[in-house]
Amino acid sequence: MIAGFARAGLFDRAIEVFKQFVVLPGSMPDAGTMAGILSAMGNAKSEDIVFVRSVFNNMQFKELISWNAMLAVYANNGYHVKAVELFMLMEKDEVEPDSVTLATVLPPCGELSAFSVGKRIHEIIKRKNMCPNLLLENALMDMYANCGCLKGARDVFDSMSARDVISWTSIISAYGKHGHGREAVYLFEKMLEEGLKPDSIAFVAVLAACSHAGLLDDGKSYFDSMTSRYHITPKAEHYTCMVDLLGRAGCISEAYDFITTMLIEPNERVWGALLQACRIHSNMDIGLVAADNLFRLVPEQTGYYVLLSNMYARAGRWADVTSVRSVMVNKGIKKFPGTSIVELGDRVHTFHIGDRCHPQSEMIYQKLDELLGKIRRMGYNPEVEATLHDVEEEDKEGHLSVHSEKLAIAFLLLNTSPGTTIRVTMNLRTCSDCHLAAKLISVITSTEIILKDTNRIHHIVQGVCSCGDYW
Repeated sequence: MIAGFARAGLFDRAIEVFKQFVVLPGSMPDAGTMAGILSAMGNAKSEDIVFVRSVFNNMQFKELISWNAMLAVYANNGYHVKAVELFMLMEKDEVEPDSVTLATVLPPCGELSAFSVGKRIHEIIKRKNMCPNLLLENALMDMYANCGCLKGARDVFDSMSARDVISWTSIISAYGKHGHGREAVYLFEKMLEEGLKPDSIAFVAVLAACSHAGLLDDGKSYFDSMTSRYHITPKAEHYTCMVDLLGRAGCISEAYDFITTMLIEPNERVWGALLQACRIHSNMDIGLVAADNLFRLVPEQTGYYVLLSNMYARAGRWADVTSVRSVMVNKGIKKFPGTSIVELGDRVHTFHIGDRCHPQSEMIYQKLDELLGKIRRMGYNPEVEATLHDVEEEDKEGHLSVHSEKLAIAFLLLNTSPGTTIRVTMNLRTCSDCHLAAKLISVITSTEIILKDTNRIHHIVQGVCSCGDYW
């Protein structure tokens, strides 16, 4: 019944029957039960996920199918930390994973930059001779790329005995995210030479790579060929890439005109890309048009209010900053707190702005003060122009100094040996101040720092970032 409702798309009914069954006296949920409920859990409420985990925990015999199902529930719903922690529990319980297990947990490892777990998985794959396996190899490539290890991704790609469009798209996307647009374009052309026909997703990858690297002419050419040569109808994500490409290059008016000629109704991602470009280039007139459309489409979306507020702040229009923030208060809209996640040993650590909950907080802040003191002597000045105008300068500096990225970097420097590459994953776009601070910290500590934000991956070595300060 559970599986039947799920197959019929009646997911809530499937979950309801699942709950009714497991509370019956004498009921014994097994691997079949877990497999049956899995397809109904693709977009599950958090309380449903907690309930399924409680059922899993109480199972007397946990077969591999049950472990795989629970991993998939977490992975499919964005519970990346839970998925990685569950896999580590599998290792502790000496449960032997199969290819399904590993293909399921590799994406969460990439999302969290859980590099050591990802490398252990790669060792398991090699030990069990699981390759060639396109699904696993493509997942491995994505894991390495998302952990900021471009060499690892390329090594997997080069070692593959066969590659499909997904393989090529993964490596093109990897180079694009790391700011190597020219290499991404070269790989796209190599894919065409191999006789493979790019699909819609491949074009998203190469257009995004052009956007990240400022390759305006290449991006325009690929967008035109997508429709004229390959007869692929552009989707919202292709239009978003083009608006981002034009906007970042400073062609704000052209980006706006491009939106007005789109064959589909522009969504919030399209207008959001334009608003971001307007903030970068301080184009208030078109920025307000973008903001008006965003507030009509997604009136409760926090990020766009913050973008508009930051744009006003950058222009010194503090009365408008106050007005935007008043609207946010009146509507009950709260700014998402900056969060950074790092992996250390077999644990994932999470930091928030101004966080003092960590057991090592006192040492972390001491280390951060030491680092900030050293980079100030190198000429670092906190970029306070876009912070709140109604606080003193030292308070603005204090606000910036406790951003989650800086706390995470200080924590890892405290707990790793010199020369260890530092990987930090963020839930927001990294601010220019943290980006500058990370570059200088990489110099004084001789440490490679990889910052993965929602927009791209910043690979910083000796004060130089792979993004070329273009992000």
